[in-house]
Amino acid sequence: MIQKLVHLFIVSVLLLQTQITPQGFLHRDNKKIIDGNGNEVLLKGMGLGNWLVQEGYMMQTSAFANAQWQIRSKISALIGATNTETFYQTFRENYIKKADIDSLKKWGFNSVRLPMHYNLFATNTNPPTFLNTGFDIIDSLLSWCEQNEIYLILDMHAAPGGQSDEPISDYNPANPSLWESGSNKDLLVMIWRKIAERYKDKTWIGGYDLINEPKWSLQPNNQPLRDLYIRLTDTIRAVDNNHILFIEGNWFATDFNGLTPAWDENMSYSFHKYWNGNSQSSIQYLIDLRNSTNIPLWLGETGENSNQWFVECIELMKTNNIGWAWWPHKKISSISGPLSIPLLPAYQSLLNYWTNGGTPPSSNTAFAALMAQANVTKIEQCKYNKDVIDAMFRQVNNTEVIPFANNQIPGIVQAVNYDMGKYLSAYSDVDYQNTGGGVYNSGYSYRNDGVDIQACNDPFSNGYNVGWTKTGEWLKYTVNITSSGTYNVLVNVSAPTTGGKIILSLNGSTIGSILDVPATGGWQNWQYITIPNVWLPQGTSSLQVRLFFGEFNFSYVKFDLITVDLENENNKLPTEFSLKQNYPNPFNPITHISWQAPISGWQTLKIYDVLGNEVATLVDEYGNAGNYEIDFNASNLPSGIYFYKLNTGNYTDTKKLILLK
Repeated sequence: MIQKLVHLFIVSVLLLQTQITPQGFLHRDNKKIIDGNGNEVLLKGMGLGNWLVQEGYMMQTSAFANAQWQIRSKISALIGATNTETFYQTFRENYIKKADIDSLKKWGFNSVRLPMHYNLFATNTNPPTFLNTGFDIIDSLLSWCEQNEIYLILDMHAAPGGQSDEPISDYNPANPSLWESGSNKDLLVMIWRKIAERYKDKTWIGGYDLINEPKWSLQPNNQPLRDLYIRLTDTIRAVDNNHILFIEGNWFATDFNGLTPAWDENMSYSFHKYWNGNSQSSIQYLIDLRNSTNIPLWLGETGENSNQWFVECIELMKTNNIGWAWWPHKKISSISGPLSIPLLPAYQSLLNYWTNGGTPPSSNTAFAALMAQANVTKIEQCKYNKDVIDAMFRQVNNTEVIPFANNQIPGIVQAVNYDMGKYLSAYSDVDYQNTGGGVYNSGYSYRNDGVDIQACNDPFSNGYNVGWTKTGEWLKYTVNITSSGTYNVLVNVSAPTTGGKIILSLNGSTIGSILDVPATGGWQNWQYITIPNVWLPQGTSSLQVRLFFGEFNFSYVKFDLITVDLENENNKLPTEFSLKQNYPNPFNPITHISWQAPISGWQTLKIYDVLGNEVATLVDEYGNAGNYEIDFNASNLPSGIYFYKLNTGNYTDTKKLILLK
């Protein structure tokens, strides 16, 4: 008995250890990145930009301050050094919290990239004073990542002096850069040594991204960059042989000349990709680099583009077996990231003062505005851009569309609530991605597709309209028609001139057209155009709105029911969710399960045993509104009590069934 208990104790300890560190350290295996169990890992990450290194475009300060030192100087001039430090402490405490990491895990990410500022770890003095601030932040973030079992990659985003002449490295031209100062290089080496000493045994640290986006003329052939990388590598390897090192090329992580051959057995080349096409030729030089060096690649930073560009880029990376980290997680008034921080009116007033001058606000007023803005950086205060996450995960290698909103007829279908899906599946737009200086979305509001959306003053809109329309563009909507019958269809438009044309179709068949959009007196002077006596069948359908000839604004389509098709009235869609009891019950071995859903959405129906273990998946797919039924065959299961659980929309219900053999 004692021997058995000892055996059980040993097994329990081993299982506990496995649960704590099941993956081991990420490391290089020829051209791949694998975990401690030998499984290849394709990193799907998110960069936590603007948290520890602020950037002007994310803070809405680009008109007068781009680098963090410039932003901080503007703030300090208004509220003083003490209040400025209070603002930055609050900003850092709120910007990323455990809820952010929980959400990233839920959305499908398996890693995060932390852009770090050297000044949170040490002062740039002789001798330097090491600080706890940066390490405390990493410790908290790492604990959240460990709980979610996602990797944390540490990125030196702002090195001492700045590794580039760009604001992203917090470069101040009044001071020597990283490349112009031996003491700056020494400090960078010391900081990485401290980081490696502290985290050498942490398996959920995914690696060290040594220098973000160096950009400097480093002749000959990037030799100073290679020399510094080797020095950093030797310093880290003196205390940490566990973690993979990510090596970025010069000129925004695109130029790897002089950085071959590899100098370490556990490294990966990291490139960045912005505002170019997603053809194979766009990355072929990197594939050649991987093939010639036998070293893996990582796309360490990309984003800031349209959803379609995101889809194509991720598909390209998947085809070439390259992991990635997107940029950024959140920023003020964003459509291109998962989260958008609200821009508060009081903070906008500060921005107006800094941009235009005038009477400065009082210190108390400015401090209150800054603290309020810092507090709304919390994830619960942010707007979730679901279309971005849908593009990055569901739409990859998937041409299906799903509803963005519950479009009910009779009622109003808002123009901006077209379906979620790829370009040419859910919508068509002339300018739908930025591949070199272009504008993919003229309005930069509400959604991140090529469809141009702007704020709208029409009281019956949802606050937005589609604008900048061009010939051949179209939008597709999943609509739920609750009653068959004849409708008047009212299209809400505005335009300063005539000439536009609109064609509406349902499930591929034309139901009406507007041959001449009138001049309404301005871009926000709205007018109905009525298409009378349109018959629509009950059920879930696909509505397409095609736009032609000249620019006009389009706000919504209103469907007014005129006469009801009484013959079909008894076959109306259900008005509420319902999961019915199976029959027969008890059963052997087949039973019948039915349910109803009043709206379209993803549906899952699963069978569980009494211990909560899933034993069968009966349904896991998108379904239209309607009534459903299915037979469950339990011939492969033993007698017992089981449960079936339905999830659809926001509705969840569970019922018991008994199998007797």
